[in-house]
Amino acid sequence: MTEFLQFLRLLRRNKITLILVPLITVIFSYFLVKRLPDTYESRARIATGLVDKTDQVVTRAKDEQDGQIARKFESLIQRMLLKRTLDQISYRLILNDLKAVKDSSWREPSKELQSLSAAEKNKGIALITRKHKAREELSLWKPEEAKWNKIIKDMGYGSESLREKLAIYRTGGSDYIDIQFEAEDPDLAAYVINTLSQEFIADNSSRIVGNNKKTIDFLQNFMLSKMQALNERMNTLKNYKIQNRVLNLNEQAKSIYGQMADYETKREMAQKDIIAFGAAIHNIDNKFNPADRKYFESALTEINQSIISSKRDLRNLNERYILSNFNPRLKFSLDSLKNKLTEQIDDASDRYIYSPMAVKQDLVTQKMTMEISLELAKNSVASIQGELNRLNRKFDGLVPNEAKIQEYETGIDIASKEYIEALQRYNEASLEFSFPVYLRLIERAMPGEVQASKKMVLVILSGVISFTFCLLIFFVLFYLDKSIRYPLQLANATERPVLGYLNAVDKQSGMSLSGMNSSNDKSIRLYKNLVRSIRYELDNELDDPKIIAITSLTHAAEKTSFVVALAWAFSKINKTVLIIDGNFGQSDITALNPGSELLESYITKSNVLEAAPGQISILGNKGGDVSLLELADEKLIRERLQVLKTAFDIILIETDSLTAMNKAKEWVTFADRVVAVFSAGRSISEEDQSKIQYLNHLEDKFSGWVLTNTDDIPEQAGKIGKPVEV
Repeated sequence: MTEFLQFLRLLRRNKITLILVPLITVIFSYFLVKRLPDTYESRARIATGLVDKTDQVVTRAKDEQDGQIARKFESLIQRMLLKRTLDQISYRLILNDLKAVKDSSWREPSKELQSLSAAEKNKGIALITRKHKAREELSLWKPEEAKWNKIIKDMGYGSESLREKLAIYRTGGSDYIDIQFEAEDPDLAAYVINTLSQEFIADNSSRIVGNNKKTIDFLQNFMLSKMQALNERMNTLKNYKIQNRVLNLNEQAKSIYGQMADYETKREMAQKDIIAFGAAIHNIDNKFNPADRKYFESALTEINQSIISSKRDLRNLNERYILSNFNPRLKFSLDSLKNKLTEQIDDASDRYIYSPMAVKQDLVTQKMTMEISLELAKNSVASIQGELNRLNRKFDGLVPNEAKIQEYETGIDIASKEYIEALQRYNEASLEFSFPVYLRLIERAMPGEVQASKKMVLVILSGVISFTFCLLIFFVLFYLDKSIRYPLQLANATERPVLGYLNAVDKQSGMSLSGMNSSNDKSIRLYKNLVRSIRYELDNELDDPKIIAITSLTHAAEKTSFVVALAWAFSKINKTVLIIDGNFGQSDITALNPGSELLESYITKSNVLEAAPGQISILGNKGGDVSLLELADEKLIRERLQVLKTAFDIILIETDSLTAMNKAKEWVTFADRVVAVFSAGRSISEEDQSKIQYLNHLEDKFSGWVLTNTDDIPEQAGKIGKPVEV
């Protein structure tokens, strides 16, 4: 807050500058903008189709987010502001001037344009027309094109000049883009906007068509490549099946597996029959004795031969039946042969006569039937097992085919999905790009209307800017200014308290003892009041009598005025006061009081000074390059000062400045208190730091600082006290 008040104080001191500079700037700006031409503004509107899709034949099912739509609008606007786009307007404008098109030339030709010959103009027309059709920029590396680029800029048709007056923006959250342009001619403003709209819409439409064609061509080639890959995989599978005679692998595997299951079932049945018939025949054989068997075999020798022959035929036919996968036709022949064999067996039974075997006739018949069945079963097992082995080999041969076919079918499935996806994307793109969405100029620009004059705004703005600039300059000066102007600054810089401050007064205004009493000047009255405050601080520090030495860092610190005023202040409270002019090099007090007693005489001749309450006595000096201890030894000086202390309550000594460190130190040695005077407006240098350090080492003997030559100080800036951290 204190720093801010100090800055305001600086501004108040320079208020004339703060008033005159903006005023002069405003007057100068007024005459500058007085002759500025009026401006006209035109407006046009373009529908994009990004939000309002009612005119679209095919729309996407997925709605776009607001952020995506906003980015598309921003992309369109930035493309409209591209130099490549604005160059098209520049070409049209300069061509109108070159061709002298009626009602299409609004500016006076530049000097360079007027100096061109007819041939040069025709050459320029051909060049710019070619650039316009090709939508190319002028190359600054080519001298001829660089020359025409300069002519376009001189005419104010350059892309940068157009962009400064051009405003393109989206209207709220709508589907429209508004275009505004300012120009000195209403028709020129409308022409620029309409030309920009036409050129950009044509360029955007061409860009959309070109991109759509590239997309369609790419998707078509992609789809055809996927279809070709699918056909190749299908042909590979077909050739493999033909080469390996595979019709339907799954059906073949099922058929073979079914046959194997049937043969295994029949084999198990045949094995059961073998076991059953073998056991039954064995039981029958056990019921015959050897003699019975001999008789029986001799009686049936002929018929048995026939039965054996039939059994052999039956076994062969049974093998054929099994190998034919149980062909029904062979089954019929097999049944006929079995019937024949049964008849032969029955015939053998009919030939029995009474014999020892007559009783066991049925057993013999059963045995013969079982033997035939047993032979058939054994023959069937071998045949069935052979067929099973063949089917197993055939089934095992299908496994490699199955793996290869699955590999081909998997590849076909993947290729088919890729083809279907490519076909779908191609169809979607074809349908969507068949009805592209183009930009449309729904509101053409009309001749612009005159705009409110900005001259007054420019004049006011110039004043505000100049005033702000002045404030900035003063702030920089204030920030860089390290001078001490306020007591608080002095306290912080020296880390010692400030007893008070004194305002600046005119040296001719009566800063003498008689002047202090008689002057009624406002600044003198303030000065005396401030001195009284300092006197109060010093009077309470130590009981009387006391010797107070007043010194300073430099010569020009107004010590003399302060010493005289402080003596006056002490005299007003009925103190007996003595002023000793201890500044031999600059005896200002002696000069102000020429008839006063001299210090040299008092010390050497031991004169006696008389004092009365409320009066001020003065001891001057002869001056010269001397110091206190050069007048007498320390003991004598101390004795003479002690005599003075018995006669006076207050002894004020103006010492030399600390620039002459030894002279000031001699007086400080004999003083009870030391007060340092600092002149406002100067900074503390590196040399002053050692002097301040010396004063701080005096500790309690050093009472503090007095700031002199100050201006009117605000209350906070002039606050007295101990140093604070800033």
